[in-house]
Parts: sequence; structure tokens; C-alpha cells
Amino acid sequence: MSLYDLLIHDGILVTSNGAKYADLAISDGKLVAISPQLTGSASEEIDATGLHIFPGVIDAHVHFNEPGRTNWEGFATGSRALAAGGTTTFCDMPLNASPPTLDAASFALKREASEAASLVDFALWGGLVPSNIEQLDELAECGAIGFKAFMSNSGIDDFDAVDDDTLQRGMERAARLGKLVAVHAEDDHLTTKLAREAIKKGQTSVRDYLQARPVSAELDAIQRAIGIAEATGCSLHIVHISCGAGISLVAEARARNVDVSCETCPHYLVLTEEDMERMGAVAKCSPPLRIKAEQEMLWEHLRMGHIQTIGSDHSPSPTTMKIAQSFFQVWGGISGCQSLLSLLLTKGHHERNLPLSLLTTLTAEAVARRFQLPGKGKLVIGADADLALVDLQAQTILHTEDLHYRHQQSPYIGMSMRGQITQTLLRGRTVYKQGQCSTQAHGQLLTPQRR
Repeated sequence: MSLYDLLIHDGILVTSNGAKYADLAISDGKLVAISPQLTGSASEEIDATGLHIFPGVIDAHVHFNEPGRTNWEGFATGSRALAAGGTTTFCDMPLNASPPTLDAASFALKREASEAASLVDFALWGGLVPSNIEQLDELAECGAIGFKAFMSNSGIDDFDAVDDDTLQRGMERAARLGKLVAVHAEDDHLTTKLAREAIKKGQTSVRDYLQARPVSAELDAIQRAIGIAEATGCSLHIVHISCGAGISLVAEARARNVDVSCETCPHYLVLTEEDMERMGAVAKCSPPLRIKAEQEMLWEHLRMGHIQTIGSDHSPSPTTMKIAQSFFQVWGGISGCQSLLSLLLTKGHHERNLPLSLLTTLTAEAVARRFQLPGKGKLVIGADADLALVDLQAQTILHTEDLHYRHQQSPYIGMSMRGQITQTLLRGRTVYKQGQCSTQAHGQLLTPQRR
């Protein structure tokens, strides 16, 4: 009889404390032994010589648009892309699905769709809109990890933005429920005003769009959200911050013990507004890409530990929605979840010498801790055996045919990346290996558990 289900030999284990050579033993989906040299028999063995073993990435910010808009992405294609990128857990946002996740019934629909199709584990966000404050309790009961609100127009008719009064009432309720609130922080009044003025003048280019979403709109909303969170005692998570000053506001609030965290995204760390002007619709997002100086400030904040998590904000759409005469009418969303880890290894570790331990913390351990996902994000005995095996030195170029998305578009096509994911395991089961994904849905719903 086999002693273990799986033995992984001679890998380089990457944790928040550094990297070390180790063997791993896995049984019943859990890490059961970690040692420089393990002996014993196993049903399966993997030779990881020369490979780094990372905890599976947790991407807390994706839009897979199911149910209702599966033709935009869907859990089947989206989760395959994640597995190919070394991600073993995702948190799906409540909007762009139809219906959006605003109550127990819509949560159940999304859970059913994800359990039927997802290759990797998942958690689900609930929404916070003006009409569903009374439904936050039932979303919490269903197991939502938190509530997502937009402080500016979401671009989706059935997911309304919140004003400050609604956000305060929502945060008061969330605080009583012990749930955090995530916000898309841009000032709606300013961005709407600038967009209308530009369109009225016939100024609808990429540059005009950039000027209509200034850094000041982001800073105003971040400051207001922090103030409301501080007043209500609500845990706050600010998603996709694009500017250094925005991170500074969060760092200052954390220094005075406000329970606020923030996320940035690979596209803000890798691309600039000049890239958006060159690439066009495939690189449109909001907040938009910023100038090089802002990007460098983000990297510095990341190095200093002022950024808590990194998420892809994968927000796909059919290619037809990326075509319009006015750039304001083009769907704003970047497809990038498959490339999250490789981009950070390339631009962060290889080019900027950031330690692997920091990248592991930002993409796994700190994410699991913030969103209270038990058994995830760490390579320790008793944790889920969620692993990404990476050839850190392999140089690859991303081609269209490499993408597992429903719509094979991404601003990273043609980019050279150093750090290739060779195999991804979910609870000890291989879900991706050398270009091929599992054909079975293995994903399970994760619900937050307070420590």
C-alpha cells in the first residue's frame, strides 16, 4: 500500500520566508510532509529538479460573467486560463453576470454555474448597490467573501454606482456582519462631467479618454471611502489602484489603524498610457493606465510593503465590444488572468530583483489572509496542496494560440516572459501540465472563516 498519494522530489519551495530545497508529500489533497529528503512510496511521483514550487496563486479579482453572459468568458474557459497561469483559487466579482450577484437567489445561480464548470477553487463576491442593502445579510449567509461597490459608473445597467450615503449604510451593515467592502474608487461626478464635455466637443480619442479619468478622481474617491470605513468600523479593500498617491493614502490610513487594504494589477505595473494609445481597445481599463512615473511609484510602494494584494481584474468581452468609433464606447476591461504570475516574475523578480518571497505573499499568502480563505496560500503541513511548478529561467513569448480565454485577446500577446508555469496542482491533483488542462471540473466553493 502506498504511503502517500503524491511525492514531489527536489523542488525549490518558495514561501514568504524565502526559498529552500524540499520534497513534498501529499495525501487526501493536503500537504502532509515537507522535508529536504522524503522517503517512502506514493501512487504518483513528480521530479521537480530545477523547478520552483510556489503556492497556487489566489486571484481575488476576476469577472467571469456567468451566469447570463457566458459568451463573454464563463467559468470553464476562465478557470482553464487561471490553471495555465499557476492560479488555483479565484474570487469572482458580482457584476457582469446577469443577474448580478445581489441576493441569495443570484448567489445560488452563480454557485451552481461555477461548481459545474470551474477547474479550480473559487469564492464569490456579493454586490453592494443602492437597491440591495437589505439583502447583504442573506449574501453573507450564503458565504460571500465581501461586498463590491462602484463609486463610479460600472458600465453595466443592472449594477448601479453608490453615492456616499449608500456606501455608508452598506458599510454599517457590513461591519455588523463582519464582512469587508471592496470599492472601485473613482469619483463619479468628475469622471462623468469630463466625459460629457469631451464627447460634446467631439473629443473621443484614447487621449481624450485618459484625460477624462484623471488621478484626482481616483484620489478623491479613495479618501472618501477611507473616511467612511474609519467612521463605520468597516473593513475596506480598494481594488485596482493605479497611482502612487492612492497607495500613500492607504498606507497613511493603515498607520492610524484603519482596517483598509489595497490591490494593484499587473497591467498598471507593466503597461503605461503610451501603451494604451499604441494598442487601443485591448488595453482600455478604468482607472486607466498611467504615465511611467506613476508606474515606478507603484513598484516602489510594492517593494516597501504598502500594497497588500495583486489581482488581475480580468474583465473580458466579445471582440465586437472592443470596436467603436468613440473610445468612450469601447468596453473597458483587460484580459490578463493567465499571465499574472509570469508578468510579476518577469518584471518584478528578474528585472527589478524583487524577492520571490514578496511576490508569493502578494499573490497567495496575504490574499488568503485578507479574505479569510482557510487552507489556502501557504506551503505548510495541513494546507491544501495547491501548487504552481515554475521553470524560473525559461524564456517564452506569449502567442494568441497560448491563451485559454474564450476570446483570445490580451495586451500581453507578443511579450517576452521569463518564468514558465509547467504544472499546476489543485489539492494535489494536476489541473494543468505543459499546455494541457484537465477536462474535469474540480473547483469547490470556499467561504470565509474568521480566525
